[in-house]
Amino acid sequence: MPLSHLLLALAVVAVWGTNFVVIKWGLDELPPLLFTTLRFALSAFPLLLFIKRPAVPWHKLVAFGLLHGVGLFGMMLFAMRGDISPGLASLVIQTQVFFTIVLAVLLDGERPRPVQALALGLAVAGMALIAGHIDQHSITALGLALVLCAAMSWAGANMVAKSLGSIDTIGFMVWISVVATPALAVLSLVVEGPALIADRVSHASAGAWAAVAWQALATSLFGYGAWNWLLTRHPAATVAPAALLVPVFGMAASSLLLGESLPGWKLGATALVLGGLALNTLASRATRSAAATERFTESVS
Repeated sequence: MPLSHLLLALAVVAVWGTNFVVIKWGLDELPPLLFTTLRFALSAFPLLLFIKRPAVPWHKLVAFGLLHGVGLFGMMLFAMRGDISPGLASLVIQTQVFFTIVLAVLLDGERPRPVQALALGLAVAGMALIAGHIDQHSITALGLALVLCAAMSWAGANMVAKSLGSIDTIGFMVWISVVATPALAVLSLVVEGPALIADRVSHASAGAWAAVAWQALATSLFGYGAWNWLLTRHPAATVAPAALLVPVFGMAASSLLLGESLPGWKLGATALVLGGLALNTLASRATRSAAATERFTESVS
């Protein structure tokens, strides 16, 4: 990978990791469902006027939009309003990798490699370590449950995306935002209420609106667009390991900018989860290498 592409990958994971701090800043002024609604509304409008809907069936757009918008970000931001710290949220949400593996086994009949079982075991140990420190200022039982549910929603969205093949990723992000926005708006009206929405919108500072814009433009459109651009030019096994740095950036940014403490148990949980993610990445790379070798052998035999 050229240095410029490597720097682009690092920029993406830095944006994704530090975004948890930006979310926390936005939640200081905006309720979580309203914040999420505004984020997806800005991702959709006005770009949908200029970007045509990608060649994706409506039912898959709806499924991905609801899983990604309501399930992933709706639940995660609801947890981050006061039930989990940004650093821990950036770590726990990475369990989506293992939920995706489980769904692939259940729905597609994939057979996990033994090293992936070990990777899952490390991640579970990390989650158990976090669960053992519930209600110690950084996380509550509700916060852990909500972010794990958000990770499961992300895994479900991954399965939908897997069935799509090659698509226009920017157009896809714009149009799934079209789906997510009204669903989130209805939830915000029901759960948070029109009075609170009107009050918070009318009194939101420039910083709150900047947090919304960062979510839509930097995290969604730039992040996913650049990441998928890299995936079209390099093997996934080359690009994917950079994602291991997302919780590193998340924990570091939360500590430096928000004063989140990093006691030994947090660092231990981080090491376990990151170790599991690294093992899974190695297993995936080995699987692709073996498949490539098999195809080459068949082509010359």
